[in-house]
Amino acid sequence: MAAAACTPFTPQISAKPSVSRSNSRLHGLSITRSSHESVRAGAGLRIRSSLVVETEEKKAPSLEGFGFDVVSEAELKERGFMGLRKTKVVCTVGPACCGEEELEGLARGGMHVARLNMCHNTREWHREVIGAIKRLNQEKGFCIGVMIDTEGSQMHMVGHGSASSIKAEDGSVWLFTTEKFEGSRPFTIQVNFEGFSEGMTSIIDMDLWVWNILPYNPFLHMLLNLCLAGILVGDDIVIDGGMATFEVIEKVGDDLHCKCTDPGLLLPRAKLSFWRDGRLVEMNSGLPTLSTKDWADIEFGISEGVDYIAVSFVKDVNDITNLKSYLSTRSSEFIKVLAKIESLESLKNLEPIVKASDGLMVARGDLGVQIPLEQIPTIQQKVTYLCRQLNKPVIVASQLLESMVEYPTPTRAEVADVSEAVRQQADALMLSGESAVGSYAEKALSVLCMASGRMELWSREENRQNLLFLPQLAETLPDRIAEQICNCAVEMANKLGVDAIFVYTKHGHMASLLSRNRPNPPIFAFTDNDNARKGMNLHWGVTPLEFPLSDVVEDNFKQTISLMKNRGTVRPGDMILVVSDSDVSCSSARPSVSQSIQVRTID
Repeated sequence: MAAAACTPFTPQISAKPSVSRSNSRLHGLSITRSSHESVRAGAGLRIRSSLVVETEEKKAPSLEGFGFDVVSEAELKERGFMGLRKTKVVCTVGPACCGEEELEGLARGGMHVARLNMCHNTREWHREVIGAIKRLNQEKGFCIGVMIDTEGSQMHMVGHGSASSIKAEDGSVWLFTTEKFEGSRPFTIQVNFEGFSEGMTSIIDMDLWVWNILPYNPFLHMLLNLCLAGILVGDDIVIDGGMATFEVIEKVGDDLHCKCTDPGLLLPRAKLSFWRDGRLVEMNSGLPTLSTKDWADIEFGISEGVDYIAVSFVKDVNDITNLKSYLSTRSSEFIKVLAKIESLESLKNLEPIVKASDGLMVARGDLGVQIPLEQIPTIQQKVTYLCRQLNKPVIVASQLLESMVEYPTPTRAEVADVSEAVRQQADALMLSGESAVGSYAEKALSVLCMASGRMELWSREENRQNLLFLPQLAETLPDRIAEQICNCAVEMANKLGVDAIFVYTKHGHMASLLSRNRPNPPIFAFTDNDNARKGMNLHWGVTPLEFPLSDVVEDNFKQTISLMKNRGTVRPGDMILVVSDSDVSCSSARPSVSQSIQVRTID
């Protein structure tokens, strides 16, 4: 029904339409769907089409309430609308970039979201970083979202006698033990399920609701202390997805004597996986996805007002729904829950996980430990396409520019890897060790931005946009109408060759639907909801702007154009396609809520 209603208004031309010049400042075509104009007969919905000629307000609104982040504004002035990068960037914050100066460098370089890995550093350290990011947003005009990443129920190296990395040489013999020790023991590594090391007392002060979703196991702590009991002589221990490999050559009680067969760096708190006869040995199948430490970290994230929580080693949809339910009890529904795809279980339950989450991260490093390496590229594309079809942002992560942890330039293969993720139109790319512990964090970010920008330009110039089939998502009539309006708006924008799409949105839903269609022009999403603004930070091609919305679309458009003119970010002749999901008109006795498409040319 909604599709039929939109069909007559999709232009079949590729050039910009001629617009009569007069003394008026704005010209355009308006297509509006009003709720009181809807009919259920014949072709279905009646849509009003009319020529709109409006004059600008003589008095421009104040610039103070206009939240245009400084990076997008600078890019727009320098490169124009089509020069804006559409692929978002997530940077992991670590010791190499945690100072305010370094964080500002990343922000100016194009970072959209700062990721904090709760596996590393103390909560006080994370609190200071979050505070620094918020100060940058408030004092210097950035719009950086904050993401925390849970540790999960994985086995880690807790200590190896060194505060930093240590090299494991080929043929050297090491002791792996669950015994706690202080100081340095040469060639000795303590391991455990660190996420549970805080014990259940770490969440005593949390809402009792949490206890209902933590599985009761009276032998939990005994099992954790015996975490190496099931390992056999001849098994392999893989460190951090392949940074180093050991073979178990002797077992004394629960301690393992292991010979290094593949030398490499042992980083603090590195993850361990175990292999037997070419198959992964499941060590955490009986443990919950969110450990006791994770719940304490989540509580910390709520108190600090983070924007995203990425859940590590998701197994099924319950891992996501349980966390969302808890956030609801804490009135923190605005926090977006992202599922990290890095286990066999998550691949088996992929579609339900995507539907339940607010977005996904393809964590290729840990995923590559659990599936054959040659399957990683196809899995990445499958997840990326599925997320777009279901309108969920997806982040491609892990080892994009791994060599830049140590070197100032990437390998050519790494640049090709970045370009392939951009060609697949992933919403965002993520730097991990490159920014967290690398010596060239800002250079790595610059390479990521340049490579993604070049691939976006090539795809647009060569008309290589990915024509992915997008199924209808909406179930109710109003949602179906909104979805079809966004589909039609993007088709119009591409065929008319407009310079930009403006969308006025309360919660960001219309902006996400526009982004799902991957339009050629950039999307500027105006909202008066700061949580919605930060939530749009991961959506492809969307520049979220804070703006005090009026109930009347005409007022919103005239004010935003006046503000952008004053800032030098729009020019005469620019053609703007305007979409709105709320237009309350009280000019008649029967107010209506409208969704509209308007094409305007700036004079």
